[in-house]
Amino acid sequence: MIKPEELKLATQWLHALRSEIARAVVGQVHVVEQMLVAVVASGHVLVEGVPGLGKTLLARALAQALRLQYARVQFTPDLMPADVVGHSVLDDTGAGLGRLRVRKGPVFTNLLLADEINRAPAKTQSALLEVMQEYQATLEGQTLPLPRPFLVMATQNPVDTEGTYPLPEAQLDRFLLQVRIGYPTHDEETAVVQLVTTGRAGHELPLEAVQPVLDDVQVLELQRLCGLVHADAKVIDYAVRVVRATRNWPGLEVGAGPRGSVALVRTARAMALINERDFITPDDVAAQALAVLRHRVTMAPDAQIEGRDLDEILQAALESVEAPRL
Repeated sequence: MIKPEELKLATQWLHALRSEIARAVVGQVHVVEQMLVAVVASGHVLVEGVPGLGKTLLARALAQALRLQYARVQFTPDLMPADVVGHSVLDDTGAGLGRLRVRKGPVFTNLLLADEINRAPAKTQSALLEVMQEYQATLEGQTLPLPRPFLVMATQNPVDTEGTYPLPEAQLDRFLLQVRIGYPTHDEETAVVQLVTTGRAGHELPLEAVQPVLDDVQVLELQRLCGLVHADAKVIDYAVRVVRATRNWPGLEVGAGPRGSVALVRTARAMALINERDFITPDDVAAQALAVLRHRVTMAPDAQIEGRDLDEILQAALESVEAPRL
């Protein structure tokens, strides 16, 4: 049970976080909201969009506003698993002369930006599986825990872009959300150009106005409160029925598994907390359905040939499920 004062404080924290991100990221309100959902629900997020839409800027702004450790890995075709997780080196100095010393990789941070993740081969991408699921990494037989909170924000270009690889299904399922970032409106793009070209060199990101408003302790408190948001049995049943509808829906060859049902309720809880409620509604579930499910299903070949849109298929499946009345 969440106390009223805890709910009010959580809302204030999240409002401050959103406001600071908006100092650097113009528009993209839906994408920013989904990032907040991922933070509150303690899940990883995959952001898909063509280059140049501000995906890296969003991750940097989020890390700076949260006062968290931040690391970025640029995924390339020659990137090796050891470049991501870490490796052992022979110590040739000091008292440890001749011994193996573990050198931790960039995953040992709070916010990891895996940039253009689908440009690396599956072997390297799979190195993140244990990290994303177990919040630990195994190096030379040693199991090392990661700092908490821990969030992976991965970006990928559309799969038909040159030099990309499809992500393995097992890895996709570890992402809580897949968010699509689109082109800004005319007014938003004008504001972006004004922001990034006035009084700064070409390589500088507009991050100087972003101030840290939350630390790791506060983020962990938000995640604790998210788990306390009430979920009525009827709403949980609705979320399960939405996921199950994808398993025999025309246009889908493979539906979402039980992890999709879990993710749908987790993100609905986060959405309720962001909106200053201590209970979830069917609308919270419906609002998160596309981002939770689009990377957990596979389109049927005939639907792909016809050029159908995956979100339209999922939306039809969602609308076919009757929502409960509370």
